[in-house]
Amino acid sequence: MHTYPFWSPRFWHGMRFGHWMQLLAENHYRVSPTRVVMAGLISLISPCNSGLARLQRLRHGSKISRTRIEDPPVFIVGHWRSGTTYLHELLDLDARFACPTTYQCFAPAHFLVSEWLLARFVGLLLPRHRPMDNVKAGWQQPQEDEFALLTLGAHTPYRRMAFPNEPPPDMEYLDMDGIGELELQEWKSALRRFIKALTYYSHKRLILKSPTHTGRVGVLSELFPGAKFVHITRHPYSLFPSTRRLWRSLDQVQGCQVPRHERLSEYVFEAFERMYGGFFRQSESLAPSNLIELRYEDLVADPLENIRRVYEQLELGDFKAARPALQAYAQRQRDYKTNRYHLEPDVKIELQRRWAEYFRRYDYATDA
Repeated sequence: MHTYPFWSPRFWHGMRFGHWMQLLAENHYRVSPTRVVMAGLISLISPCNSGLARLQRLRHGSKISRTRIEDPPVFIVGHWRSGTTYLHELLDLDARFACPTTYQCFAPAHFLVSEWLLARFVGLLLPRHRPMDNVKAGWQQPQEDEFALLTLGAHTPYRRMAFPNEPPPDMEYLDMDGIGELELQEWKSALRRFIKALTYYSHKRLILKSPTHTGRVGVLSELFPGAKFVHITRHPYSLFPSTRRLWRSLDQVQGCQVPRHERLSEYVFEAFERMYGGFFRQSESLAPSNLIELRYEDLVADPLENIRRVYEQLELGDFKAARPALQAYAQRQRDYKTNRYHLEPDVKIELQRRWAEYFRRYDYATDA
């Protein structure tokens, strides 16, 4: 199991003091003894984040508020471990677009005033590769904007990583069903502020990627009219064990508790069902020019042709301008090997039962 020193950066290190104290209180301060020093360090750092956030509001707040999102974002959606990161990195190669970086998601409230210094210093403490799949890591790598919502104190299922032994919070934010109007407006406001800050910083169209957005496509299309969505799928026999490994790695690295993972398999099942229940309902209202669906297996086999299809169907501009960089990247990645997993027979049967619509809709064989 992966173990990081207590001083290694976690996303909680970017939280402001009030949000960090609230997270601790909601979980009754149940920090494992071996994680007390880590939690104490975050408590010392969080007031600095609060001060830097105030500085950013003073220097850039009015300009961010006045920023207009001329080109609606492109959202990459799909279950965890379905290839969203690979797709994100491919689209990030086009200099006409911008993706949020790991540092911007780590410090969404103050990256405009702190990145020039802190990203260089704290970058020395980051591992070179992600713990779950050996993919390159770094402050300038494209990152999930869901981590920015987490750090901003917004409601997100990712809060479970801090206290993985407690009941998982915010599951309703996987399909946006049953959320009160006030809470929904607060969530929308947090995401809109972050996207405006990124637009103000880059002056480019944004490519955003978060598996958690899969069951939110309807809400996102209302919040950003004309938003584009790239949905990627992968065989469930790969998704399920790979997602279990993902949460084991993230809980071990990010958690303020030593994770027991007593209900981890059920969490993966339930999160999928909520996410795709929302996606199947909400995606019906999207225009064909605003949604394209890819299979991971096809993307890996022919990345250039599949990305060309994305550009064409979503009307993202001239693909020829992006082709050389994409071709070079795909060539460098051709020898990358994905992890292989053993899937228990009883889990395979449960997958066929509970994820049956996904098997059918995306033509994945149950006897693969």
